[in-house]
Amino acid sequence: MFEREGLIVRSISGFYTVKSEGELFECGARGIFRKKCAKPVVGDRVIVKHFENFNIIDEILPRKNFFLRPALANLDLVLFVVSTCEPNVNYLVLDRLIAIAEFKKIDTSIIITKTDMASPDEISNIYNLAGINCIFIDNTENNLDRIYNLASGKISALCGNSGVGKSTLLNKLLPELNLKTDQVSLKLGRGKHTTKTTQLFSINDGFIADTPGFSTVDILKYDKIEKENLIDCFREFKKYSDCKFKTCTHTFEKGCLVRRAVEDGLIHRQRYRSYCFIYNELKNTKY
Repeated sequence: MFEREGLIVRSISGFYTVKSEGELFECGARGIFRKKCAKPVVGDRVIVKHFENFNIIDEILPRKNFFLRPALANLDLVLFVVSTCEPNVNYLVLDRLIAIAEFKKIDTSIIITKTDMASPDEISNIYNLAGINCIFIDNTENNLDRIYNLASGKISALCGNSGVGKSTLLNKLLPELNLKTDQVSLKLGRGKHTTKTTQLFSINDGFIADTPGFSTVDILKYDKIEKENLIDCFREFKKYSDCKFKTCTHTFEKGCLVRRAVEDGLIHRQRYRSYCFIYNELKNTKY
């Protein structure tokens, strides 16, 4: 028996693929993880014990962050994928996800797909004003180099609702994968879940994950942000948050600098609407 450190790059049905020293190993995991409700996830650095006929994940090394939905650890970058149409952007869901990434100190960028089908200007105007990088993707190879550069040397994840084109984009970035894609349901207005499991793929000295679709319920249930800390999760709000009253919630108070910045066009109204909705949601949530 010997042991070595590695990175979990795939997880399915309680079995894990670990990359270590350029090799891939199929592994099980110690039962103690299930008892502690702390099972390994993709992105974890782990210690693997190698026996003659099997490999076991013996230890999960400390995580710098953890995303439950999708189940990923140690992310450096989340690339939120949205489309100009079919399906349209749900700004509240996107802003809630961005807030969680900001809370966990994970860098973010937004990839806007289907820009050949409809204008991306509305989306990009909102998030450029927030200081969030936006990348346009159409049915050509344009701007793929920007994604390669962002992902270089990092653990990244493509995160977005079904049908926005995550798998299609990953096929462009890494053609050898030939991932399955599907059409958006005209009846439901969303795509089918063609991605069944979370997996890291090598890209430009780093790794990138395509992830299953997420739900807003999971985000609220598993990622606790205190309402007082929500202002720190909206990066463009911070420089206007030193209001007259320390207890200012930035949702209704007269003289609030954040509200004034919204009126002056320095903060986009859509982002502010999301902030107010999430703030009231957190205020009324019992953990």
